Amino acid sequence: MKIGRYAYEKQFGEYPDELFSDLKRMILNGNYVLTKEVSTFLENFAMFTDARYACGTNSGTDALILALKVLGIGPGDEVITQANTFYATVAAIKFVGARAVLVDADEETYLIDTRQLEDKITGKTKAIIPVHLFGKPSPMQKIMNLAGKYKLHVIEDCAQAHGSKLDGQCVGTFGEIGCFSFHPSKNLAAAGDGGCMVTSDEDLYAKSLRISALGQNGQNNHVVLGFNSKLDALQARILDWKLPFLDGWNKARNRIVNTYLERLEGLPLRFQLRAGNELHTYHQFTVRTTRRDELLAYLGDKGIDAVVRYPTPIHLQPAFEKEGWRKGEYPVAEALAKELLCLPLRPDLAADEIDYVAENVRQFFHT
Repeated sequence: MKIGRYAYEKQFGEYPDELFSDLKRMILNGNYVLTKEVSTFLENFAMFTDARYACGTNSGTDALILALKVLGIGPGDEVITQANTFYATVAAIKFVGARAVLVDADEETYLIDTRQLEDKITGKTKAIIPVHLFGKPSPMQKIMNLAGKYKLHVIEDCAQAHGSKLDGQCVGTFGEIGCFSFHPSKNLAAAGDGGCMVTSDEDLYAKSLRISALGQNGQNNHVVLGFNSKLDALQARILDWKLPFLDGWNKARNRIVNTYLERLEGLPLRFQLRAGNELHTYHQFTVRTTRRDELLAYLGDKGIDAVVRYPTPIHLQPAFEKEGWRKGEYPVAEALAKELLCLPLRPDLAADEIDYVAENVRQFFHT
């Protein structure tokens, strides 16, 4: 049996002809840029997250850069984020000229360790970017309390957390801005790249529209220094088609994870801690073992497309060598980079596929 990471053909429902007809019409008519399809999706996605506004971008990375620019963060400023995140989180900070300050991960949640957070705040700190990694909501109440105490901006990196909730509130709406990616790997996937930022602040939304559209206030009236980052109209139509399925997909992911946890019980594995007050949307289901690379090879031989995410932590990436970060400086992030493995998790996984994956993991540890 072969178990793949993605099954894109199953993301369009049983009757996608209307969508494909719309895409054909848009392609032939030249409806590519900032069409009604874009505004419709962004309005619907804002409602999905319970935010007032959404501004589309080329990618999730651009959404982070846009958020930082909208908040006026730049050279001389410091932005705190976690040491176990994807490259884009830190790169966005660097692209606006600010300094990235890292906080190690929590051993149990794999999220930013809030116990270390306050010690990283200085007079230059302007913002915190918590990352809702693998779909698990960050401890936002603690983060917001610290942000309020020190008058800091909060930008949420929600690239892996479409629909995740904490105490019933959607991620992306705790801070001033939430940033989402619609990369094909995400729970809500475009057929290419795309992203957006959400906010309930009207002024921040107006700034985001202006900065992401070449700094224009009306055609050819460039009033601020902006850049060109738009959500493609074809991608917006695809995303809007898929959006009504997302809640169901997230529930299916949770059911599959519950089955995995039952089937893998008793093995020498550790799992990302879950809390009763959260909706974890499981962009990834991770297992933690010191035999990670052996398990990855074993599953690969069995046709199971498990994957390692972030095998080299941010602070050891060559692109950030000038930051002066050292090996051993963020020990939990380094351990996670060596020990985490993502098992296949698609909302359409059948019972026999889940059983096949779980049984092979069990066989690995029993041989």
